[in-house]
Amino acid sequence: MKIATFNINNVVKRLDNLIDWLAEAEPDVVCLQELKAEQGAFPAEPLAQLGYNAVWKGQRSWNGVAILAREAEPIVTRTALPGDPADTQARYIEAAVNGVLVASLYQPNGNPRPGPKFDYKLAWFERLIAHAEDLRSSGAPVVLAGDYNVVPTEADIYQPHSWADDALLQPEVRAAYQRLLDQGWSDALRQLHPTGPLWTFWAYLRNRWPSDKGLRLDHLLLTPDLADRLVEAGVDRWARGEQEASDHAPTWIRLAD
Repeated sequence: MKIATFNINNVVKRLDNLIDWLAEAEPDVVCLQELKAEQGAFPAEPLAQLGYNAVWKGQRSWNGVAILAREAEPIVTRTALPGDPADTQARYIEAAVNGVLVASLYQPNGNPRPGPKFDYKLAWFERLIAHAEDLRSSGAPVVLAGDYNVVPTEADIYQPHSWADDALLQPEVRAAYQRLLDQGWSDALRQLHPTGPLWTFWAYLRNRWPSDKGLRLDHLLLTPDLADRLVEAGVDRWARGEQEASDHAPTWIRLAD
C-alpha cells in the first residue's frame, strides 16, 4: 500500500498537476490539504475517471482537506478534529481505507506570532495530541498524514536562523510534535532516512526552489504495527518543478502487505 500526502495549494487551479502526479506515482491513498475550494467545487469526477474515489471537507478560499483512494471506497469516520465544536476551519478528515485508518490534516500556520493565530495553532495542536492518543490506544493501524506546519529539528530546514521568528520553528511547536512521537508514533520519513535533508516545501519567494532552500513540513506518522511494515518512503521533488506547481511536493510511504 502506497500512501501519500500532498498540500496541493488549490485543487481546482492545480488539478492538472495533481492528475499528472497521480498518473506517474500511482499512490493507493492520497491525503490532500489546502484545497481552497468550497464543498461543491471539489473535482471529484475527473479524479474518479482516474480510479480515485474521494471524501473531502471543503472551505471557500482557504483550508480544505481530502482523502483519495484508488479502486476503493474511503469510509469517513470523522470530518473535524474533536475538542472544539466552535472551530469551523476545514483542517481534518479521517477515513478507513482497506483496513487502515488514514487522517489528512492541515495544521494551522500560526503566523504572525505572538497573536491569536499562534494561539490557535497551539490549541489545535493540543486537540490533535489528545485525539492521536485515543487513536493509538484503540489498537487500530493509523496513519496521521498531512501538512503539520512544523519543522521538527534544525536538520529539517536549509537555514534555521533566517526563520528564527517563524511559528513553524518555535520551541513550543517542536515540543508538541515531539509529544506526538512520544505517544509511540513513528515519523516515517526519518525512520528510513534518519539523516540528510528531506525537503517537502520550497517557498515561492526569493528563488528558494531553484536554489534548493527547503523545509520539511509534511509528515506521515505511523502506529507501531504500520511502522513495522514500512519498506519505502520519499518525496516526489519533480512535482515541485512542474509549471504552476504547488509550493509543496508529494511525500509518500510504502507499506508491505
